[in-house]
Amino acid sequence: MGLDYYAVLELDRGATADDIKKAYRTLALKYHPLKCKEPWGPKRFHQLAEAYDVLSDPMKKGIYDKFGEEGLKGGIPLEYASDNPWSVGYVFHNNPERVFREFFGGDNPFAEFFAEDGSEVLLPFGGPRGRGALRRDPPIVRDLYVSLEDLFHGCTKKIKISRRVMNEDGQTSTIRDKILTIDVQPGWQRGTRITFEKEGDQGPNIIPADITFVVQEKLHPRFKRIENNLLYVASISLAKALTGCTLDVWTLDGRLLNIPINDIVDPKYYKKVPGEGMPLAQDPQRKGDLYIYFDILFPKRLSPEVKKLLKSILQP
Repeated sequence: MGLDYYAVLELDRGATADDIKKAYRTLALKYHPLKCKEPWGPKRFHQLAEAYDVLSDPMKKGIYDKFGEEGLKGGIPLEYASDNPWSVGYVFHNNPERVFREFFGGDNPFAEFFAEDGSEVLLPFGGPRGRGALRRDPPIVRDLYVSLEDLFHGCTKKIKISRRVMNEDGQTSTIRDKILTIDVQPGWQRGTRITFEKEGDQGPNIIPADITFVVQEKLHPRFKRIENNLLYVASISLAKALTGCTLDVWTLDGRLLNIPINDIVDPKYYKKVPGEGMPLAQDPQRKGDLYIYFDILFPKRLSPEVKKLLKSILQP
């Protein structure tokens, strides 16, 4: 069961934009990790940020209100987009402090605990503004777009970054390139996070930022992924829907499946093909399923003779 964003903010579904802002302001101050020391506090603070990130955005809120969390995060069919019948799902950036800082701006009530750029300050000498304080740069989060084929087989991604590196004198620095290597494993899903610790810019009194890549799935021309399953939409004529046919479906690993359809295909009908989905990340030898849905193509017009013939055949 996913998050109920309204319940997280202690609101009902009739809440206005002002209600949402007031609720986040009150609860974020109450459960900020610098104030709330309960072990569950960080998770609560994270949930508040995600809820506000969705409900404060009219487009995200509209999708969530109509289709729920599954539609928001998994993507929804777009009725008028024939070339790409699915929307891109929502992924929270997992930085609740960013939401907090953007909300409060210059009125941040915890400003003494943060540097001017919003990064956390470590206080080794016992108090705010202490001499020699170390500054921890905020994490750098970037999307890593991967094709379904690469998520099916696994692959290696090499990403070049440019970062500031301290010289031996401990005061000056140089911009240098570095290659980060990511071994994408078969079955990884959208939202998988890969973190390279302290690979950000170096500097005096600075703890370099962690660099995190978040896997995003590239849109695919034929398949839509739902967890470990694949969805495929086949267009067939009304005649084939009524009398049966054989579907040819090319898989992500290049095999051609010949799938017999012997049932009558109505608008709610789907065909499940076991074991032809995505590999399971914990056991790539096992796979999810392929679900085939149907777009039935009706004829544009029928002659009177054909209509009469169809009536005689189809009427009970």
